[in-house]
This record gives sequence, C-alpha cells and structure tokens, in this order.
Amino acid sequence: MDLGLGGKSVFVAAASKGLGLATAMEYAREGAKVTIASRSLPQLEAARQAILEATGREVAVAEMDVTVPEDIARAVKLAAGYGGGLDVLVTNAGGPPGGSFGDMADADWSGGFELTLMSTVRLIREALPYLRAAAGGGRIVSISSVSIKQPIQGLILSNVFRAGVSALNKSLAAELAPEGILINSLAPGRIGTDRILQLDGKRAEASGVAVEQIQAEALKGIPLGRTGTPEEFGKAAVFLGSFANTYITGQSLLIDGGMVKSL
Repeated sequence: MDLGLGGKSVFVAAASKGLGLATAMEYAREGAKVTIASRSLPQLEAARQAILEATGREVAVAEMDVTVPEDIARAVKLAAGYGGGLDVLVTNAGGPPGGSFGDMADADWSGGFELTLMSTVRLIREALPYLRAAAGGGRIVSISSVSIKQPIQGLILSNVFRAGVSALNKSLAAELAPEGILINSLAPGRIGTDRILQLDGKRAEASGVAVEQIQAEALKGIPLGRTGTPEEFGKAAVFLGSFANTYITGQSLLIDGGMVKSL
C-alpha cells in the first residue's frame, strides 16, 4: 500500500525515545521529511543516528520542552522550514507522574495539565496554518493511552488529561474536516518502552513483590498474551497519519492486544 508520504513534511514531538521515536522511524521508512523534537539534545542526536542507521534517511532535530510555548513555536517553524511546509503533526509528551488522588497537590494537577493537554493544544495551534496550506489537507495524530477508555489505577493525572486530549481531538475533527484535515488519537496499551518498565518497577516496589510478578500478572489481562512492540505501534500511527487514510477522523484507535474490555 502506498501511504502517500514520500516527500511529505512530518513533525513528531517527544521523539527521542519510546513511542515517539518508533513513530518517527516508520515515517522515515516511508520517505517523509521528518523533524523530531525533545528536551534533550544528546538524546535527539542519538535518535537521529538510530533513524539514519535503520532507514538510511536523515531527519532534522529540534530541542523543545512541550511545556514551554516559545519552544513549541520555534520547533514547529523549524520543521516547516526543513520540510518545505508541514503535512503531518504527531503530538506527544512524556507521561505525567503516577500516583493516586490523595498524592496529588495543586502543582501536580497544574503540571499534568500543561504537560499533557496544553502541549497538545499549543502544538496543534502552531501547526494549523501549515497544515491548512498542505496539499490534500493535513493529518494530526495524538499519542495517548488506553486510559481514555479504561482508567489505569495509580495514574490519575494521565487518566484525566489524556481523556481531555481525546475530547479535544473529537471536537476538532468536526471543525477541521471541511478543510481536509484529519485528526485521530492512538491509544497504546502495554507496549515495551522505558515508561512501562518504570511503572512496573514502581508497582513492584509498592506491592513488595518482584517486578517479574507484576509483569506476569499484566500479561494475563492481554488476550494476545504478550507486550506489544514500539514498531507495531509506529506502523499503526503512520497509517492513521498518512494520506492512505482518507476517511478516518475523530477516532481513538486502541493498540493494546485486546486488553481493554469496553466496546
């Protein structure tokens, strides 16, 4: 299948590792002009080299903290300059801290709001003028979590603010459809990233059990019986944010091996 991404300009936020990097990697494989952004320039350079070695394609890098509006504006402008415009935006940010309701002070709520929801608002706002000018309309994909369908215990900030991103995208789908801009959310379940390993470790410590036990219990709830790979996630992200996708908008696609039980 031709995804129509050859020569298209793609900006992927929080792409120095994990799901962002996997997504950027797959866009590069499809021949897109990719810009990756992250807070850490050394990690960005490592990611750039990894993409080059895996795909043979260079990518641009933009140092960006998603909680700083000026960083977002500068990074999006850099991506548009590198790619000759902007066709695809992938919004993403590191997950907010774990914890229950009683653990969270006002500063935690404010931080989660800025990190997860407002970063998405600002990325879309900065990218929209370029996406509106894109031939054939633009594409927006937000990397989210299955918590938008089934809240995850101990991740109350993520549960609340990722649901907000999903509501934002659903609302924008109707607003942007007349302009040919499609927007969707990708909701990963248990994918093999550093974030999952970190959360497993915290749960094991809190429960007083071995991390292997936590991981084994988690797999029991996944019908496919295994953890997903970042590459599997990246392929799904690239299809939704491609020009082979011409009629899917305002949706949340779960990539979870069947873990979420809701309809």
